[in-house]
Amino acid sequence: MMGHAGMAATVVRYLRSVGAPTAADRPVETLPRPHLRAVREDERAPVGAAEFRRVLGHFASGVTVVTAPAGPGEAGPAGFACQSFASLSLDPPLVSFMVARTSTTWPRIARAGVFCVNILGADQGALCRAFAVSGADKFAGVAYDAAPVTGSPRLAGAPAWIDCAVQAVHTGGDHLIVVGRVEALGAVDEDAGTAPLLFHRGAFGDFTPRTPGASGTPRTSGPSG
Repeated sequence: MMGHAGMAATVVRYLRSVGAPTAADRPVETLPRPHLRAVREDERAPVGAAEFRRVLGHFASGVTVVTAPAGPGEAGPAGFACQSFASLSLDPPLVSFMVARTSTTWPRIARAGVFCVNILGADQGALCRAFAVSGADKFAGVAYDAAPVTGSPRLAGAPAWIDCAVQAVHTGGDHLIVVGRVEALGAVDEDAGTAPLLFHRGAFGDFTPRTPGASGTPRTSGPSG
């Protein structure tokens, strides 16, 4: 297993490869361009991509928009719609999200070294679609302010937000696993009754809680399960 020193060196190499500032004071080699396949061209994948998507689509998830402030020479902030957000650790407070290695937004977030996770509400499906489009001005007409620690865009109307610094980046097949250290976070008043935006089998939906005490309610747990 890679120790803390080895993991830190890997993160530094990755951030340097995308032009992000680091605290290292010695030259670090650039990582080679990653392969986007986890199997050889002559090796059959165990399951087809279409079947994988169909079956995994049965898992309902929340929807977020991950944002980062504009870097030097950039016209505006960066952001993309993300379903793969999750809490990771309570002590220290860590979160994670997954992003495709082919993403054009991720290198900008990596260069910033910080990001804000905006958890979307049930009425923000159109906002999610806007941030899922590649190459468009995703922030056109979108109201936001600066998250308190990193300055990443905090989208107006989002029920909750998590302000983070990039802690680590790991490879996972054709995606990257990004770990963020939570610097600040907040949510709307729970009495406001803001419902989350959910995504299931290719469609948006919302959440209706069961009557308290109803049978079949799953046990509530934290990141450790």
